[in-house]
Parts: sequence; C-alpha cells; structure tokens
Amino acid sequence: MKVYDDKHIKNIVFVGAHNSGKTTLAETMLFEAGLINRRGTVEGKNTVSDYHEIEHQRGASVFATPLHTEWRNYKINIIDTPGLDDFIGEILSSIRVADTIVSVVNARHGVEIGTQIIWNHIDHYNKPTLFVVNQIDHKSANFEDSFKEIKELVGNNAVKIQYPLVIDGAQCILDVLKMKLYKFPPQGGKPEKLPIPDDQKALADQLHNELVEKAAENDEDLMELFFEKGTLSEDEMRQGIKAGMLNHELFPVFCVSALQDMGSGRLMGFIDNVAPAAADLKPEQSLEDKTVLRTKEAPTTLFVFKTVHMPNLGQLTFFKVKSGEVNANDKLVNSRTGETEILHQLFIMDGKKREPVSKLMVGDIGATLKLKYTETNDTLYMQGHQVTIRPIIYPESRTSKSVVALKQADDEKLSDALKKIHSQDPTVVITYSKELKQQILGCQGELHLATIGWILENGYGVKAKFEQPKIAYRETIKRSSTANYRHKKQSGGAGQFAQVHLKIEPWFEGMPEPEGFNIRGKEEVSLPWGGKLLFYNCIVGGVIDLRYLPSIRKGILEVMESGPLTGSYIRDVRVMVYDGRMHSVDSNDIAFKIAGAHAFKAAFLNAKPKLLEPICELTVKVPEEMVGSVMTDLQSRRSVILGIDNADRYQILKCTTPEVELYGYSTNLRSLTQGKATFNSVFSSFEAVPDNIQQNLVRA
Repeated sequence: MKVYDDKHIKNIVFVGAHNSGKTTLAETMLFEAGLINRRGTVEGKNTVSDYHEIEHQRGASVFATPLHTEWRNYKINIIDTPGLDDFIGEILSSIRVADTIVSVVNARHGVEIGTQIIWNHIDHYNKPTLFVVNQIDHKSANFEDSFKEIKELVGNNAVKIQYPLVIDGAQCILDVLKMKLYKFPPQGGKPEKLPIPDDQKALADQLHNELVEKAAENDEDLMELFFEKGTLSEDEMRQGIKAGMLNHELFPVFCVSALQDMGSGRLMGFIDNVAPAAADLKPEQSLEDKTVLRTKEAPTTLFVFKTVHMPNLGQLTFFKVKSGEVNANDKLVNSRTGETEILHQLFIMDGKKREPVSKLMVGDIGATLKLKYTETNDTLYMQGHQVTIRPIIYPESRTSKSVVALKQADDEKLSDALKKIHSQDPTVVITYSKELKQQILGCQGELHLATIGWILENGYGVKAKFEQPKIAYRETIKRSSTANYRHKKQSGGAGQFAQVHLKIEPWFEGMPEPEGFNIRGKEEVSLPWGGKLLFYNCIVGGVIDLRYLPSIRKGILEVMESGPLTGSYIRDVRVMVYDGRMHSVDSNDIAFKIAGAHAFKAAFLNAKPKLLEPICELTVKVPEEMVGSVMTDLQSRRSVILGIDNADRYQILKCTTPEVELYGYSTNLRSLTQGKATFNSVFSSFEAVPDNIQQNLVRA
C-alpha cells in the first residue's frame, strides 16, 4: 500500500442516531473508491463494518469499526460507530481520534435525540463537523425540516452546500459550492452534470452568496478579497470553509442517498479537498504540558483508542500516530506501565480484514497484535521522549448490577472475561465490594447490559446472572445505653475470664466530652467505611489492666464490621469502658476481646439502633415540556427537590434521592422522556431510613 503523509490523510468518523444510515454510507464510499466490488447491506448481513455476529443478529452497529478508502490521491480513514448512546464508549473513542466528524441525519426523521446527545460530545471536543442528510430519495424525506433542525442544534453557522430536488422524476442534487446540478440515474451511481435550471437560479444564487459570506467570515484576507470583488472563487471558498470548520464555527450540510449511491462521490471529493487533514489541526498538549508536534520528524508517539479481543487471534490494538512515524518491529515505551512493547506487525483494518503495512506516518490510524502491557487510553512513545496523550474521559455508569456465574465452576472464567470486556469497552466498570460481598458491573443501560451478557455467553462460554446490587447501609444508634458481659470458660488447664462494663452513645462532630466519668485516655478511630468510633478509657482502681483495653476495642470493631440489624457497618458511636474484672491467671487478650464484643452488641441493641441509607445528589437535565412527569416520578422515589435552573430549552432539576430508589432510573427516565433527558448522581451522605422501611429491611 502507498504510504500517505499527514497532508493527504483524512480521518473521519460517522456518527448519528440509530438507523440514520452510517453503515450503508460507509459501504457505499468503499464501493465508490473501488475497494469492494459489491455493496453489502445491513439486511444482508454482509457489510464490511458490521461483521460481528451480534451485529448481524440485531441488524445494527454495536462496535465502532475502522475502515479506509483511497480517493483521488488521498487516504480516508473512516470509523463507523453505533447509533445508540448505550455504546457511547465506542463513539467517544472514535471522536477522540477523528479529524472531522460526519454527523449523519435521516431525512425522514430529522435531528433525533441520538444526534443531540452525540453533538454535546462533539461540541466538547471542538471538532470540525459536517452534516449529511441521508435518504433524500425516500417518499417521507424532508430535507428542509432536517436542515432547520440542524440549525437549531448548532446555530446559524450551519450552511447548505447542497439541497435535493426531483426533476422529471429523477433525483437530483444541486451543489451551491460548485454551482452545478447532479442528476442521478434511477439505480444511482455516476450522475450527469448539468447547468442549474432557470427556476432554481435565484435560490441557488442566494445560497451561493450566503456560502461565500460564511466562508469569508473565517479569514481576514478572504474578507478583504470579498469586499474588493464582491465574491470569492471556488478555491477561496474552500479555504474559508476549511478555516470555519477548524474554528468550529462553520458546519457544511450535504445530502445523499447512501442506499442508492447518490451524492457519496461528491461528499468524498469535499472530504478530500476541504475537510481538515491531520496536518491542519492545532498541536496537542500532553499531560506533561508538552507540545506534541504533528510532524514526521518528531519522536514517535502513538495513542491507543481501541482494544479488541478476537477469538484465536488475541488482542488487537488500534492506535493513531500522533507524531513521527512507526515501523514494523519498532520498540516503544508505555507511559502508564513503563514497559517496552515491540510492534511486530502493523495493519490497516477494514472491518475484520487485516492488510499488513511496513510503515504508518503521523496522522494515520492503524493496528497491531498481541501487545502485552497496553490497554485503551495508553500512550506509546519513543525511548527517551516520554509523553502522555490526554486520555479519553468516559461517562460514569448509568446502570449497576451484581453479576455472578450461573455455575460456580465458571467464576474464574467470568472474572477473566469481564476484564477483557472492560479492556475493550472502558464504560463497562467492574468492582468487587468487600462490604456487600458482590461483584458489581456498571454499564450505560439495559441494551448495553444485554450485549455484555451476549458476549459473555457467546464469546467466552460463560452464562451469568445479573441482579439488583445490595445497598451499602450503615447502622448507628439514637440514644445511650449501658451493658456488661462476663466471659468465663474453664476446660482444664488455663481458662478464660474477662468482665467488661461499658456505655455507648451516639457521636457527632463537636459534641462535649462524656459526663460522670473519670476519663484516663481517649482514642479516635476514623473508620474505613466512614464515620468514627471514639473509645474512652474510664477505668479506675486498676480493675482492668491497661494492656487489655486494645483487645476490648478490637472486639468492638469486629462487631462494627457486621452490625446486628442487617450486617451493615456501624458508624458514629462513642464507647466508655468504665468497669470490669479480671483474673490473675485466666484473663488474656482473647477473653477481653470476646467480652468487649458481647457487651458492645448488647448495648447497641438497647440503644434504639437506626439504619442509615446512602443518599445521592441527583441532577436531571430535562426538556421544559417534560418537567412535570419527571418531577412526579422523582417524588415517588422519595426525592427532595432542592432547586430548578434554566438552560436553553432545558431545565436542570437538583434533588437528593436515596440510592436504593435509583435502581432502574436510567431506563425509566429514558422511557418518560423518549431519551431526551440525562442525569448524573454522586454520593452525598447517609441519612436515617424511614421506620417502616427499616422494619422491612431488618426482617429481610
């Protein structure tokens, strides 16, 4: 394969709502460029990008798939992404390495919620973006409504490059940049180039002039030329459009029928001639605040944006060359692990097809096999030139489940499989809760979870069960209580004897010291699970030797690790040990540990024990017209509304909600708002559980 420099490499990513036609458009572009002889279809399960079995079953993209094509002396790397935000990790990693975003809009449905959600991420990264309105030949297509909605999404900087029309029953596209009419045969393919019809000249001239003005706005020299001549040449317009895209202030809009191969060639020509190349982007700043120069002379730096574990092949690592050039058998250092990796092979990937190459230049996207120490988000650099590319920030989990293997013998297989799934998709988060004794899986939604289950069963041969996770409750007390316990054991030889008298009280920050005790010592223990234990030595007369107090405290802490109500951690208690007895021969550390534990448990149960539940601060962004139903649902979940803020056409609801009530909230909110609302939650505090709920939990 020809080696392309950074000026002739275009990295684009197709994003857009489910069923907008991204996969079909990618397939058509490969066909137009001659890389494939026959176009596959999603229905036929034979497209280049959707090659996974699960994608064939669902008839939709689940994974982001890198492809490439060569068109008029340019190399175009294409990443086809899923359309559902359950797979947002695949979308974000692709956006991160793309130079230009191609947002595909279905002309039948306009800008859907999936497009809106993805736009927020594009806007965050400030990436050059163009829009493609697809399916213009469908009887229900409405290009003008779609364009209007694009303008509502991105503002008045959306500008038509083309618009569709039908002349004598033939699908046509009028291009106001080239000022030509493209008339397509019924079966699509190569169009006939015609002059603009008389009845379209006024509109075409108007749109052309608007495009000229928008192009001139983004370059001072072009603005001066525009004032001098009153217009710009086509090359000058291209220069201005590119500048506007790089400034994230101009969003060209095209129209195509990907299925019928209408307009895709012109779109590819624009990507070649106008869309920013890798060399056009601003230099990147590393985590070390170094400038990563996008030149072939700079030290080699690779950024890993995707990992795939393939059966019978092993780990396939996708990367973008951020600086320098990479050759087969190069040795590079991982900035996270410090380990040296050898890139024995380099590939260009087209779906599952691997094409070996000997070299990749700065700006290019490629893959390699069987790296030992490298994962998604890692940086590989040339020895002696350490640098760390800023990582992709993935969203927090929206759905959590406990996960166990249906067969106990598969526990280890499940653990290994989940590690690989997380490696492939960092939005899948796996943690083990020592407190709950559960393995917790976090993901982006029910569809994401179903996909993980499918991969476990079909990819790794493990059947798993997903259930509602337990809640990490806490136990405490509401009043003071005293208790004593005498431990005596005699079984021949040395026995065990210890007697402990103690008082317990609820503790809070700033409370006065205990009254009525001769305090000889105090220990403040910050508990690993939050809260404190204050342990007071109030022994007088030496009835218990000082050396046994640590054992008493140890027994108390063991009880606090598994409270008597629900087995939850105990917090925020203070204990005064004020009396007891010991034996000169039979007393020892074990005896006092047992006595301390029993005395504390008895006092705790008599101190009006109270269950505390975790409370989250919840922020919900919801369209104005849907606020009522969302608030009603929140109140049914024992939420306390703290305030409401305005943000454009949205309202931001802020409230506190018990964590247990958030189970299933992601799915429910999506259903209530047709996917238009988003939320995030963070732990806030522990608060008392209502009495009726506490009774049910204790019984359970």
